[in-house]
Amino acid sequence: MERTRLAPTVGIAACLALVVVLVVPFALVRTPGAVATYYSSGAVNPLFAGLFALVAVIVFAAGREDRSDPALAAGAALVFGLFIVAFCVVWLASGPTEVILSLDETGLVQTLQYHPYVVTLVSLFVPAAAAWYARALGLV
Repeated sequence: MERTRLAPTVGIAACLALVVVLVVPFALVRTPGAVATYYSSGAVNPLFAGLFALVAVIVFAAGREDRSDPALAAGAALVFGLFIVAFCVVWLASGPTEVILSLDETGLVQTLQYHPYVVTLVSLFVPAAAAWYARALGLV
């Protein structure tokens, strides 16, 4: 039973880590509209990935605590995780780096230069944890 509780716990941590990474520019940038411009610069706003991550937290927790069928929760978490990665990859591919370079606050360009890549990298942990959860349940 313990092996089926670790995977969704890691999934919850991955989702919360993604939300924290998405909130970092709000803490660093003092100009209110700059972060909105940064996030809306791509084809898809990555804050949708944050929304899906918060829903995935509920799905992982419901499966872990047997509030819903663990197999259903693992499958739903995997689907949410794949959408999260898709949002982040499309946002990264559509070029938010040009907006980072146009921000003129001191030291901000160096701090946020790799932020889109970090967001995309952290997003990969959500479907990985969901796949691990499905494997721990014996579904794969």
